[in-house]
Amino acid sequence: MTRKIDRRTMLKATGASVTLAGLGLASPVVHSANEKVVRYLGTATTMGSEIDKKLFEDTGIKVKYIPVTTDEVTKRVLTQPNSFDIVDTEYFSLPKLVPSGNILGMDSKRIKEFDNISTTHTLGEIGGKKIGDQGTAPKKVFYLKDQFSSEFSTEPTRWATLIPTVFNADTLGIRPDIIKRPISSWAELLNPEFKGKASILNIPSIGIMDAAMVVEAMGEYKYPDKGNMTRDEIDMTIKILIEAKKAGQFRALWSDFNESVNLMASGEVVIQSMWSPAITAVRTQGIPCVYQPLKEGYRAWAVGFALSAATKGYQADVCYEFINWYLSGFVGGYLNRQGYYSAVPKTAKEYMADYEWDYWMKGKPAAQDIMAPDGKKLAGAGEVRDGGSFEKRMGGVACWNATMDENRYMVRKWNEFVAA
Repeated sequence: MTRKIDRRTMLKATGASVTLAGLGLASPVVHSANEKVVRYLGTATTMGSEIDKKLFEDTGIKVKYIPVTTDEVTKRVLTQPNSFDIVDTEYFSLPKLVPSGNILGMDSKRIKEFDNISTTHTLGEIGGKKIGDQGTAPKKVFYLKDQFSSEFSTEPTRWATLIPTVFNADTLGIRPDIIKRPISSWAELLNPEFKGKASILNIPSIGIMDAAMVVEAMGEYKYPDKGNMTRDEIDMTIKILIEAKKAGQFRALWSDFNESVNLMASGEVVIQSMWSPAITAVRTQGIPCVYQPLKEGYRAWAVGFALSAATKGYQADVCYEFINWYLSGFVGGYLNRQGYYSAVPKTAKEYMADYEWDYWMKGKPAAQDIMAPDGKKLAGAGEVRDGGSFEKRMGGVACWNATMDENRYMVRKWNEFVAA
């Protein structure tokens, strides 16, 4: 059986090694003296061969990947905490992970760049301006009461839940050459004009948020908190999706990164939930594709690292060395050029040319051609990043990926939509 790959399972560059753990088998921690190896549990979206190579050159650290889907990350942390050293996970997973006691509070005093982490995470603001925090916004789950606590702290402490690495603001992707008119609202996803040409993300915790953005944009309902719906709100949202699906609105429900790229590149779909690197993948084929800013705002997400509660002593030291290297700039610059945002902008900037920083972060017209990390042309001179500057895009966040109190019920109802 072929495992489907979502954004958080796709390796941005090839070359990640697959271990027995990647097949669902825990591999024992047996390393030679002084060998530095990190067993990495996660979707590996923000890793890859170039990063692995630079990591080893700079630190001598090797990564053994345990590549899994987003939902499988959570299951493994809960059931097999001895099978990994470090986990790369989303903030919205923390309400499920932290109560287990299977991940340790991260010692902020051991993180060199901790004070330079983006205020989107620590304060929920940009330049002193508050941003939308519906859902599991990082600031709500950023700290623990102590290293071994299974409770979040509303006040800053020494102990962070995750050390953040990457985040972004997601929206709809469109094919402007086929649509041939302005698109400005999430409501367009269910516009009958695009019957059979639309698609939505089939990862329940994320897809339901996109659906809620659509429902509000259509004027059907105003959620008190899209990220924590009641059962009645879930029922109403799923009912609208099922009606649209039965009417033939959706060409596909995608959960595979490559599927989303192929649907858009082929023209089978002209409007859909999409991720920034997928937009990049379509554009580098020479096909017009826009990550469309919408008047209702963006749905945001964020990921970071935590250690297994079983990771101690020398192995913990190696993991902290890995994290500090990761935040030192090379990875941040690499991922910023894919359209992501590094959690430590200060160091990422040091690994980007001025014209790249101006394009990706400042929203300025490109002074010269913009290249993707694989060297293919992404944008031409004079073009502006979709949505503009970092401040404008993240300042327009309406909600964050979330774990709802009624998560199990929501997943059950979402599966009814998929099966309809």
